[in-house]
Amino acid sequence: QVQLVESGGGVVQPGGSLRLSCAASGLTFSRYATGWFRQAPGKEREFVAAISRSGAMYYADSLKGRFTVDRDNAKNTVSLQMNLLKPEDTAVYYCASERFPELGRNYAYTGRYAYWGQGTQVTVSS
Repeated sequence: QVQLVESGGGVVQPGGSLRLSCAASGLTFSRYATGWFRQAPGKEREFVAAISRSGAMYYADSLKGRFTVDRDNAKNTVSLQMNLLKPEDTAVYYCASERFPELGRNYAYTGRYAYWGQGTQVTVSS
């Protein structure tokens, strides 16, 4: 059984940083693409970042330069480093993984991912 568990969320002041981690059981991250998404109250779930099987990284245009996704194959974790956080970054953040390796670069499409974590709350507030 596959399980994804996010951690690292919390409350941070504007301009601060957080590092989220996603740990997997029953799945090896390096065999699949992994995505990060977020959902703010009353809004649709939106793409944040993704890392492909080969390690290529993709980001939502609005987040480039502030967010960085990486993967630790030895620990089987995928992380999201978030810097210069803004109040509008407040959301529940989810990691997600493919069930089968897919071709194409539609990493922002939620339907690509079969497995999702329970989410971790990030609140940016002074």
